Amino acid sequence: MAFERVLTRNVGKPEALTYKGYRQLGGYEGLAKALKMEPDAIIDEVKKSGLRGRGGAGFSAGLKWSFIPKGKDKPKYLVCNADESEPGTFKDRLLMEFDPHQLIEGCAICCWAVQANTTYIYIRGEYTKAAAILEQAIKEAYDAGVLGDSVMGSGFKLNMYVHRGAGAYICGEETGMLESLEGKRGQPRVKPPFPAVVGAFGAPTVINNVETLCNVPHIIERGADWFKAIGTDEKNTGPKLYAISGHVERPGTYEYPIGITFREMLEGCGGMLKGRPLKAFIPGGASAPILKADQIDIKMDFDTVAKAGSMLGSAAVIVMDDTTCMVRSVARLAKFFNHESCGQCTPCREGTNWMELMLKRIEHGEGTERDGQVLLSICGHIGGNSLCALGDAAIGPVQSLVKGFQDEIDRHIREKACPFPHRRYFEN
Repeated sequence: MAFERVLTRNVGKPEALTYKGYRQLGGYEGLAKALKMEPDAIIDEVKKSGLRGRGGAGFSAGLKWSFIPKGKDKPKYLVCNADESEPGTFKDRLLMEFDPHQLIEGCAICCWAVQANTTYIYIRGEYTKAAAILEQAIKEAYDAGVLGDSVMGSGFKLNMYVHRGAGAYICGEETGMLESLEGKRGQPRVKPPFPAVVGAFGAPTVINNVETLCNVPHIIERGADWFKAIGTDEKNTGPKLYAISGHVERPGTYEYPIGITFREMLEGCGGMLKGRPLKAFIPGGASAPILKADQIDIKMDFDTVAKAGSMLGSAAVIVMDDTTCMVRSVARLAKFFNHESCGQCTPCREGTNWMELMLKRIEHGEGTERDGQVLLSICGHIGGNSLCALGDAAIGPVQSLVKGFQDEIDRHIREKACPFPHRRYFEN
């Protein structure tokens, strides 16, 4: 599929890692243009573009920025969520490792728009290489006058810091991330108040994902109408990164117009591994309900995937062939969510543990006929009742297993063993 690369245009160009090289490639033109605009005009342009958050929720970025109160009675902050810990997700790592100045530029434009003088990039602790590259890029940006007391000579002050996480999935939740940033245990807060009013250090805070902010320089430089011309419809606009893994010939991060079909995406990465049949796929990371092979022509945008009963989420697309045991796969996801639950609220703490134990029991051939309904009952008690979104995330794979693959659960119970042997997919 022919498409102009936007977010990944500098991938494979080593010069993009340096300030000088990034400028030669056209970088920081969006920031220069933004500094000549009124802050509210920037927010309006981002609203008009239809840019939706690329971290999972798909909320309007411009609308989120507009929630930040005016006035100077309190400092304002931008916190970039680079805590990419969802299983199957690795698209933000690509942007940070190959084009760090693009992220810095997007952060700077956002800060000018909401009049925030401090940015924290909260990065996943395991991303040691990405953190080192960002630190070096930020240093160069300070030396070049892009950051510091007068951004590009405008008189606007902006400081930027990289904050390393400690390997906790829950810190990807925005308020858990703020708690961690403040030096406390990374546990989600009760909302309201929301971060736009009471965020980092009790002050108004914008929280955006890496990919979201990387779109901003292009919107300002090329205009909202250009951005809107890409995508499925006016509610799903712009380029999108998809992290494709699993049983495909060429796993990796791919950039497409948002709304490309899953079939086209699969063809773009070389098709199924060894030509085996498609059995199922997860469209939006470990927390997204599983879709079946007959949904191969679905458009991969926020609203279409939601109508199909799943979610685009972080656009981490996990592909599974006909050798996959769905019970075993979901049991592994349940183990992850149980391990990563902060334990603060009862439905999530108890429910995720119970789901993991039940799925392990089914996988080992010790299940009973009523287990499917019990799992749905547990999901019903967790969904909408947990403090943050982790509970809702944990039940997505389990519900889709019971509703879409009950026959596999029944086989495990009937045969008192897993009917799918463990195998290595790259053996001859």
